[in-house]
Amino acid sequence: MCTIDLNCDMGESFGQYTLGQDEEMLRYISSANIACGFHAGDPSIMNKTVQLALKYNVSIGAHPGLPDLQGFGRRIMSITPKEAYELILYQTGALHAFVVANGGQLHHLKPHGALYNMAAVDNLLAEAIVEAAYHLNPEIILYGLSGSELIQAGNKIGLRTASEVFIDRTYQSDGTLTSRLQSNAVIKDVNKAISQALRMVKAQQVTSTNGTNIAVKADTICIHGDTANALDYVKKIHEAFTTEKIMIQAI
Repeated sequence: MCTIDLNCDMGESFGQYTLGQDEEMLRYISSANIACGFHAGDPSIMNKTVQLALKYNVSIGAHPGLPDLQGFGRRIMSITPKEAYELILYQTGALHAFVVANGGQLHHLKPHGALYNMAAVDNLLAEAIVEAAYHLNPEIILYGLSGSELIQAGNKIGLRTASEVFIDRTYQSDGTLTSRLQSNAVIKDVNKAISQALRMVKAQQVTSTNGTNIAVKADTICIHGDTANALDYVKKIHEAFTTEKIMIQAI
C-alpha cells in the first residue's frame, strides 16, 4: 500500500465573506494550507481555521501570497527577491503565532497562487522564499510544484521538500500549470480529475494539454477549497484512493 498527502487551501474567508467549506473538507484531507491575510483570510479566520485543523488532526501549513485581496493573490506582481523574503517571513510568522498559541506545530509552508507559479520558474525568487522558510524554521517542510525551481532551491538550502501535483489543474508541456487566464486551466469533470490524480500517484506521470506525457513526483496532491464542487472532489478522491489501497497520510 502506498501513501499520499492530500492538501487543501483553506482559511480563505475574510470579514463577512465566506469562501469554501473548511470544516467539511478537513474530514477528508491530511494537510491544510491556511491563508495568512494577504491574498485572503484575516486574524479571526486564521485562528479559527488553525483550531479546526487541530480538532481534525490535520497538519497545518502556512499559505502566504501576494498582497492582492481583490485578485485573490492570482495576479502577477513585480516584486524583488528581498520583498518576497519579507512577505513570506511576515505572513508565515503570523500564522505560526496562532499555531503556537493553540498548542500546535507548524508543519509546512506553501506559497499561494501567482507567487507559487512565479517561484516555480524564477530561481532568485525561489531562493528568497526558501531562505525565509529556513530562517523561520529549518525543520519546516516546503511544498512546491513538482520539478520546479522552488523544489530545487529548497533541496539546495537543506529544507525537506514535498513535490506537489494538482488534481484539478491542467499542465503545460514544460511541467508548469496552465494559466488561469486560459479556459482549460481548471478540470471541472470530477471523474477526469480523479483519473489524473491516480495516474500521477501510481505512474508518476501526467498528460499536458498538447498530449505530451510529463514525469512528475507526487508527494502531495492539492485540492482547491475555493472551487464550487471542492467537497465533491475530495469525497470522491478519498473513495477512489481507498479502493486503490492508497493511504491518505500527512508527510
